[in-house]
Amino acid sequence: MFDVVIKNGLVLDGTGSPGYRADIGVRGDRIVAIGEIDGEGKKIIEAAGSVVTPGFIDLHAHSDLSFLIDPHADSKLRQGVTLEMVGNCGMSYCAPLNDRTMDIYEGWLSRMGGDGSNGEPGWTEFGGFLDALSDAGSAINVATQIGHNQVRSAVIGADARAPSYEELEAMRRIVAEALDAGAMGFSTGLYFPPGYYSLTDEIIALNQEAADRNRLYSSHTRSESDEPPGLFVALNEAIEIGRRTGGRVEVSHVKAHGPRVWDRSAQILETMRDARRDGVDVAGDQYPYTACGTPLSGAIFNRWAHNGGRPALLERIGDADLRQRLRAEAEYAMVRFQGPTGCVISGYDPDHSLEGQTLAEVSEARNADPIDTAFELLQDGEVSVVLTSMCDSDVDTIAAGEFISVASDGMSLRSEGPLSAGKPHPRSYGTNARFIERMVLERNVVGLEEAIRKMTTLPAQRLGLENRGRIAPGQYADIAVFDPAAMKEHATFADPHQYSTGVSTVLINGKIALEGGVPTGTTGGRVIRDNAG
Repeated sequence: MFDVVIKNGLVLDGTGSPGYRADIGVRGDRIVAIGEIDGEGKKIIEAAGSVVTPGFIDLHAHSDLSFLIDPHADSKLRQGVTLEMVGNCGMSYCAPLNDRTMDIYEGWLSRMGGDGSNGEPGWTEFGGFLDALSDAGSAINVATQIGHNQVRSAVIGADARAPSYEELEAMRRIVAEALDAGAMGFSTGLYFPPGYYSLTDEIIALNQEAADRNRLYSSHTRSESDEPPGLFVALNEAIEIGRRTGGRVEVSHVKAHGPRVWDRSAQILETMRDARRDGVDVAGDQYPYTACGTPLSGAIFNRWAHNGGRPALLERIGDADLRQRLRAEAEYAMVRFQGPTGCVISGYDPDHSLEGQTLAEVSEARNADPIDTAFELLQDGEVSVVLTSMCDSDVDTIAAGEFISVASDGMSLRSEGPLSAGKPHPRSYGTNARFIERMVLERNVVGLEEAIRKMTTLPAQRLGLENRGRIAPGQYADIAVFDPAAMKEHATFADPHQYSTGVSTVLINGKIALEGGVPTGTTGGRVIRDNAG
C-alpha cells in the first residue's frame, strides 16, 4: 500500500532528460516506485494532462523571518516551490544577535509586519535560530546560510576598516559554529555596507570554513554595473575566492545592471565558463525580470557615505558641503535605473501611502526636486525600492546559461495578514511561473525540460543535496504537478500580492501541501541541516 500514488502524468525528472509517462508511488516521505503502478494508494492523484516534476528549489530567498511570522509560504507554494535557501546577500539578519545587530533584526521584523508577539527572538546564536525555525514549522523546506554582513556587524559594527587579528578570529568562530549547527552555506553582500568594506582576504579566510565543510559560498558581488570596482572586477573576485578556497561559488542574481553595462551578458557567462574550464566550481542564479529591488540608500549613495551606519549617513545628508557631493553621485547613479521614473517605492514605514508611487510622482506632488525628495524620505526612514535597470535581451541571454538556476531574490509572503505589507517586487509571487510562462512558452529561450532542471536538479547540486531535486526512487517526495500551458504570473508591480496559478498539486516530504491549487495548511517542511537533506 502506497500513501500517495500520482497517476498518468508526464514525468520530467529534473535532469533535463525527455519526459516519460509513468505513475509515482510515495510511501512515507520518499518516492519508492516509478512506472506502471497497480497497487493501491491511500490517496490517488490523477495527473493526466499534467507534468510531474521535482518540487522547485529557490536558491536565493530572504524569508529568514517569514516562517516565524507566518509558516504557510503561500506565495512560493502556489508556484511549486518546495525548498528555499535563505540568509542570502550576507543578510542572515536573525543570527547572530547582540547589541550591535539587534536593531538589524528589529528593523526587518518591523518591515515585514511582525511584532514582539510573533517574532521575539529567544536565541542569540545561529543554532538557536535554526531550532526556532524548526519549532515554528513551515509549509516548505528551508535551508539557511550564515551571512557575512551580519557577522561583521556583530564583531566590528558598521565601520569601514579591516578587522584586527582577534576580530577576524571571532568572525571565523561565528561562521564555523553556524556551519556546524546546520547552516548550508556562507553568503556575502559585498555590494552593501559593511561587507563592502572587507578586503578579499577577509572573505577568503571566512569562506574557507564553508569550503572545508563542502558548503556553498553565495555572493552578491561588489558591483553589477559600472559602479566601482565594476561588474567584471567584482565577478572575478568571486571566482578568485572559489579558486583560493576550493569551494563552490554561487554568483547571486546574475545581471547587467544599468545601461552602461547592457549587452555584456554573454561576456559575463563566458567569464564564468572560462573559470569553470579552469577548475573553479562557479555557477549563478537569476530572477527573470528587468527590475531589481534594493534599499534606496544603497542604490544612490556610494559606499563611503555609509561608513558608520545610518546615523553617520544622515549627518552627511545634513552637511551642506557633503550634500552636494552626495547629490552629484546620486544623479550619476540614477542613470542605472532610468532616473526617478524608474524608481518605484515598494516599502516605506513612515508613510505607506507612498508605496507603489515612483520617485518622480512623489517629487512632483511635493513640487520638489527628485533628489531632494529622496534625501527627505531617507531622513525619515529607509526606503525599499524597485528599480528598472536591466534589458530584456540580457535577461534572456543569462536565462539560457547552462549553469544559471532560477531563483527569486524574494520572500515567502501571503496576500493577507502581516506578510502582505507594502508593494514588494512581484518576484516573490511570480518567479517560477513567469519563467515557464515567458522563457519557455512565449520566448522559447529554453525548453521545458531545461527549465525544470534549472529549478530542481541544478540548485540541488549547488547546495550539495543528495536526496532532493530529482524524481527517482529514494528521493524525498518533494513533487509538483502542473499544466505548463496554464502557468501564469498574476502579480504586478502595481498589485504584487497576487498568487500565480497553474500548479494543481504539491507534495513536500510526502505530505500534500497543495491540492486543487489550494494550500492544505500542512506545515510538513523541514529545516535542512546537512547534505542528506
